[in-house]
Amino acid sequence: MDKRLLDILVCPLCKSQLHLNSDTHELICKADRLAYPIRDDVPVMLVEEARSLSADEIL
Repeated sequence: MDKRLLDILVCPLCKSQLHLNSDTHELICKADRLAYPIRDDVPVMLVEEARSLSADEIL
């Protein structure tokens, strides 16, 4: 994922910074404990498409 894009993307729910998890190809919002998928190098920034993270996955 392009570093410049990652710098400007924020969580659509709480507007906090997102963190890239390159292993799972997801953008992580630690505040809301959500993981937004990246499909074909395009982040899917819909809350309905995000999956909830367990406490273990946040670390």
